[in-house]
Amino acid sequence: MISARNITLAYGKRVLFDEVNINFIKGNCYGVIGANGAGKSTFLKILSGEIEPNKGSVEITPGERMAVLSQNQYQFDEQTVLNTVLMGHKKMWKVAQERELIYAKEDFSEEDGIRAGDLEAEFGEMGGYTAESDAATFLSDLGVTEEYHPRLMKDMPSNMKLRVLLAQALFGNPDILLLDEPTNGLDLETIGWLENFLADYENIVLVVSHDRHFLDAVCTHVADVDRQKIKTFTGNYSFWYESSQLMARQLNDKNKKVEDKRQALIDFIARFSANASKSRQATARKKALEKLTIEDIEPSNRKYPGIIFQPLREVGNQILSVEGLAKSVDGRKLFDKITLTVNKNDKIALVSRDALAVTAFFEIINGQVQPDAGKFEWGTTITKSYLPVENSQFFHEDLGLLDWLREHVPPHVTDADEPFLRGFLGKMLFSGDDIMKKTKVLSGGEKVRCMVSRMMLQSPNCIVLDQPTNHLDLESIQSFNEGCINFPGVVLLTSHDHTFMQTVANRVIEITPKGTIDRLMTFDEYLEDKRVQELRTEMYS
Repeated sequence: MISARNITLAYGKRVLFDEVNINFIKGNCYGVIGANGAGKSTFLKILSGEIEPNKGSVEITPGERMAVLSQNQYQFDEQTVLNTVLMGHKKMWKVAQERELIYAKEDFSEEDGIRAGDLEAEFGEMGGYTAESDAATFLSDLGVTEEYHPRLMKDMPSNMKLRVLLAQALFGNPDILLLDEPTNGLDLETIGWLENFLADYENIVLVVSHDRHFLDAVCTHVADVDRQKIKTFTGNYSFWYESSQLMARQLNDKNKKVEDKRQALIDFIARFSANASKSRQATARKKALEKLTIEDIEPSNRKYPGIIFQPLREVGNQILSVEGLAKSVDGRKLFDKITLTVNKNDKIALVSRDALAVTAFFEIINGQVQPDAGKFEWGTTITKSYLPVENSQFFHEDLGLLDWLREHVPPHVTDADEPFLRGFLGKMLFSGDDIMKKTKVLSGGEKVRCMVSRMMLQSPNCIVLDQPTNHLDLESIQSFNEGCINFPGVVLLTSHDHTFMQTVANRVIEITPKGTIDRLMTFDEYLEDKRVQELRTEMYS
């Protein structure tokens, strides 16, 4: 077990934690959630000892080993990939190094022999004799193939370094595992492997992630960082979100009888308990939910943006036609022979093994980049709004938020006075003095929220979204997701957020160097379709 006792931490007048008391129990996986800046990553650093709180202490059951996903990609630059993983078990690594130093001695004494024997026994008890093969297996499972294992970390691509550091954290079956954004840089297949690994993990896991699908797949509990406190709730992220929303509606419904409210909550718990039996963590989650009472459900204190796209007009029959598009960058073919037609009611998930391919496609159809070959044409009824993955070109001037948004008022809006513009900024939680902020001091998340305000102002009937969840907290992601589900127009979307893709898209198009794979199905159906997977192999070979 690991416990936080009276943890208090403040930076100047800003208090992150005030008298936090919480226990984390073996067999549970805790998803640590909270708004941007609430202190999720900081709390993991307090638990790991990297940050000392102003007050309080962290207690760990004696003899238990903690492993932490390192955020420093350069810390192990002079180590080989395989040794970097082995160093994740610090005690084993220390024993191995001492053992090697003794065996390297020219004047090997009787005392050295006794010490070497003790070290050999200790090394064996920790699984040292299979350590290298175990480490190599972790690396291979995470997509780091054998050719990389003897390389120095400084010679590894940055996305591969992240995988090595993840293997380092997982290595050696630690009793307590702290993971901050472990899915960053992972492809869908590797994320799936990690979900399965953590779902079967029998020790303590604390994980910070903005990936709701990942949190739902691995978490038995949610640790909610809010208002300088941390509370734990039984269930995964979806259970926490839906139950807190239900409780908030119940509290607001003054006309509903108490018994009716109680029964609705009981039915809700029963439904999620039944669904839990279908998850990878069936036993742990189902048992936890079966013990849950309605008193354990509380309304969320979170503020959710209001993301509502209201088209000025319906789309016509001609939306977008693409014929023979091709694009290469620095001699690398991103895609070729891309031909497709977008239809009414389409909400399309665009995917590729090369993330640059979808971005380049979006830039071409939005007139920002020229294709190497081919053409495209938008229908005359289409009013599109584009959220690019890189938005710095929109914030090169140092303007206040009102003036910034005023620059993006479309021609059909004839009276964009201050209250009107404040309304769009307010929907994205810019209120009061927030609108006096200058654009050059905005965080990444605030810039994305500004871009979404701009999109809503344009009243589009077609939205094009390139990684819309980047820099956003879970509350904004949830609202954005629901806004796209409810949007009556056309959506072209690519995202690392599995839940976003699965819940919004009714069609999947994969862009490859040899053309497209185009299927009318959900994202999960696409990933599970054996014929599609065979075709994907052909298209990238």
